[in-house]
Amino acid sequence: MNYIRMNRLRSEHRWLDHEVRREERRAHPDIERIRELKRRKLSVKDQLFFAEAGLHPVRA
Repeated sequence: MNYIRMNRLRSEHRWLDHEVRREERRAHPDIERIRELKRRKLSVKDQLFFAEAGLHPVRA
């Protein structure tokens, strides 16, 4: 697996985690934004899992 891609995915995952926490700390958090950030974060986590395992995700 391409280490550059895995590093990019890890970096994106950290950034998304930071953004979720930042949004949750706001006085009036945007629930839809948090939901979207968490969905993206999970997608990145899945991609990273497959990349680290040397697998290719099955697309429906």
